[in-house]
Amino acid sequence: MLRYFYAPNTCALAAHIALEEVGAEYEPVRLNFKTEDQKKPDYLAINPKARVPALVTERGVLTETPAILAFIAQSFPDAKLAPTEPFAFAEVQAFNNYLCATVHVAHAHRVRGARWADDPDALEAMRRKVPESVGAGFELIEREMLQGPWVMGESYTICDPYLLTLTRWLKADGVDPARFPKVQAHMARMRERPAVQRALEQHKT
Repeated sequence: MLRYFYAPNTCALAAHIALEEVGAEYEPVRLNFKTEDQKKPDYLAINPKARVPALVTERGVLTETPAILAFIAQSFPDAKLAPTEPFAFAEVQAFNNYLCATVHVAHAHRVRGARWADDPDALEAMRRKVPESVGAGFELIEREMLQGPWVMGESYTICDPYLLTLTRWLKADGVDPARFPKVQAHMARMRERPAVQRALEQHKT
């Protein structure tokens, strides 16, 4: 059976939703970041990055949200969470990697600035920049990437739970969600899905 390590208010929500969507048999393992469970030896033996998510499979441990999402989609092809045609699948990966490498990193400058700097002034400068940088990322998603009704158009894919996850952070990042009506409509559709509701229930704080 799969084991899925997650923590509330993290990007681990995305793959958690995907696991629910495909009906996977898995054991959810919740970590408490307030007590730094992610830095304890037992978890570091699973994921030495000291981050979530981590998915323990029969073949080994997977980390990084785009990789886990792709694994879930390809392991449960009947759920059709990703296209099988190479170019279309690459487009899915391109969107998810943009969220991972650009939008999520911009968000992290507010709450995880110590990864990049120690100087208090530098940390404060990073925090001030977050509304602009995160907002710019979502402007591009709203204008160019979100095809509607789902990210890739008519087909629901692994892009959709990932976008929902980052959309939920907008207000805390100082970005007015009303600037992005297509993104907000997407979030409303997502919240209607039973799999999303089940995953969100497990992420309640």
